[in-house]
Amino acid sequence: MWSNMEVDEENVSYLPQLSLPTVQVPASYDAHRDKQTPLCIDNGSTHLRFGFCTSENPRTGLNMIAKYKERKTNKPLLLFGEGIDIESGAKSQARTPWEGDVLLNFDALENALDYAFIQLGIDAPTVDHPILMTERLASPLHSRALTSELMFEQYSVPSLALCVDSVMSFYHNNLPSPPVPFRSDGLVVSFNTASTSVIPILDGKGLMSHAKRIPWGAMQATDYLQKLVQLKYPTFPSRLTTVQSNWMLQNFCEFATDYTALLRRLKDPLQMRGADRIIQFPYTLPVTEEKTEEELARIAERRKEQGRKLQELAAKSRMEKLLQKENDLAHLLSVRDRREEETKREWADTLKEEGFSNDAALDSVIKKLEADVKKARKKEADGENEEPEGPPSFPLVDTPDEELDEEGLKEKKKQKLLKAGHEARERAKREKEREREEREAEEKREEEERDRDLTGWANKLRKEQEAIMTRIKERNRRKAALNDRKSAASQARMKSIANLAADDRVPKKRRKGGGEDMFGADDADWAIYRKINTAAVSSDEEEDLANLQAVEQKLLTHDPTFTEEHTHASLTSQRSALMSAFRPQYEESDAKGKTRIHLNVERWRVCEAWFSPSMAGVDSAGLGEVLQNVLARFPDPEKGRLVQNVFLTGGPSQLPNIVPRLHATLRPILPPEMPLAIVQAADATRDAWRGMADFAKTDEFARVGVTKAEYEEWGGERVKRWWGGNWNSSTPLE
Repeated sequence: MWSNMEVDEENVSYLPQLSLPTVQVPASYDAHRDKQTPLCIDNGSTHLRFGFCTSENPRTGLNMIAKYKERKTNKPLLLFGEGIDIESGAKSQARTPWEGDVLLNFDALENALDYAFIQLGIDAPTVDHPILMTERLASPLHSRALTSELMFEQYSVPSLALCVDSVMSFYHNNLPSPPVPFRSDGLVVSFNTASTSVIPILDGKGLMSHAKRIPWGAMQATDYLQKLVQLKYPTFPSRLTTVQSNWMLQNFCEFATDYTALLRRLKDPLQMRGADRIIQFPYTLPVTEEKTEEELARIAERRKEQGRKLQELAAKSRMEKLLQKENDLAHLLSVRDRREEETKREWADTLKEEGFSNDAALDSVIKKLEADVKKARKKEADGENEEPEGPPSFPLVDTPDEELDEEGLKEKKKQKLLKAGHEARERAKREKEREREEREAEEKREEEERDRDLTGWANKLRKEQEAIMTRIKERNRRKAALNDRKSAASQARMKSIANLAADDRVPKKRRKGGGEDMFGADDADWAIYRKINTAAVSSDEEEDLANLQAVEQKLLTHDPTFTEEHTHASLTSQRSALMSAFRPQYEESDAKGKTRIHLNVERWRVCEAWFSPSMAGVDSAGLGEVLQNVLARFPDPEKGRLVQNVFLTGGPSQLPNIVPRLHATLRPILPPEMPLAIVQAADATRDAWRGMADFAKTDEFARVGVTKAEYEEWGGERVKRWWGGNWNSSTPLE
């Protein structure tokens, strides 16, 4: 068990407080009125970034809207971005324009664009500005057509150009000084919200026909981390939200240069604890109500009285059961005594009347009753602490019923019960005395053996302890197997149940007519019952536990090398050092420790899924395999130009150790003499918009956009093919 004293507080991180949203003031439109300044919109899955190309930085907001009715005024509200977090009722109504990696919810997109144009101060009836807008790699034509329709029909924009965000980020980071044209080479690796794409660029042109994409991104990584934590802490008192999981992904997860070697190193508990990162969730200290001494005394007296009454009821119930079993045993013994006096036919009829199929069934029931009566007598004798001064008298037992009135008959019945109980206790005492003498003789023999050879005696008891623990372990293993529907033990149990259901011991007609159920008459029935009843504690298990406790007590008393750590209870409760480091256990009373999450292996496992999505249940190639496949399409000269500038962009590209990991992935698949350089975007989240703004200022931008007339002629699915956009359903530039 861990305590707060063992935790280094410098290694504990607390969940960030939810900050209030900032009030965005709309910009002035005067500087751009009637000037047709290009407008750049980076329509990301998480954030919407927008602004005129002349701005240094874009305006940014969460790409999410919610329609909400305010409670006090009953007015409908349309909330965007951070404003949704203020109203708890609006969170359930929140929607994004994106479904995974596909743009589908165009009502949400229209509302988001309305917000963007209002923030930019556009107060004209139409948006009279050329638009440069991002779309996903190989975007579906349906999404493109509805986007074009929204821009031209709703906002009446003069032209619309669509580009791929990662290519524009590459453009911004590799843009030469004018008048040198853009002719850079590189291999763009874009880490997006719902996917990761690889795009080769030669001579400043994106080769979209050679681009590849895998269905794993920041959203899938966040969900994977959330599931790993929920699996690790199934009874965690707080609900782990997606926002909290994403915060943990950004702040604690990282890539491993060699994931397999890392796992080998983390097999050391000290290394595992060194890699541990602790997240403290909010908690509430339990309020303990202090009671006065008088209240505690009253509670103790009440419990004592309740315990005494329960003991009396239990003793009475045990006595009644014992008498019933003794009467049944006496009856069956009398039946068995008639076996020698009756003929075979008469004896068979007698067995049938008593409900037995043969002599073995009768003997088995008698044997079981004798064992139960002996066990009950022993318990009854153990409960007798005080001996009466003299033997009790029962004067009415031998008195005929004709000489007694109604009260006398009741007293006679009571005395019969008391006499039977007294006789049962006397028999149990005699049996207990005999067992005590046998036990003393056995202890004397064992003591002599121990004096002769202590080591041999201890080894014998240790072997006996090991054998008992093996039986208990095998029994527990079988119980665990029964919980699995597909295990052999569980299937055998179902087969036994099916055989019982199809039992023809009682004819079908008799079963329908209420015929007598003969289950239990055969001793094999009870073996089947124990086999299919997984919850019942068998007598063998109780006996093994009692014997194990006795053996361990002897070893603790006489063997100096046997300590409490060697007992079965200690061994079963003791968790391995590695498991304790992987998921430390806190005491039940430690409310602070119970609301902590320890991240260790998960910090690298989540990021490893980018290179091996199958470990998270996604049937896809990993990033390393996709990179190898893309590079294999090029001859060595062009391949060398690509790998000299492997460009990383997107939010997850800022996770630690991504560059060393990609270097370790690419270096083995390249010729030794081929140089390899991996660079990260200067600002992975905003460089795409900045690249769009840079391109919108060039003369080439006017040629790549689709005009209103071309939209009406071609439809919304057609775009112009240029170096920064998609190629599907595209028309080459003239």
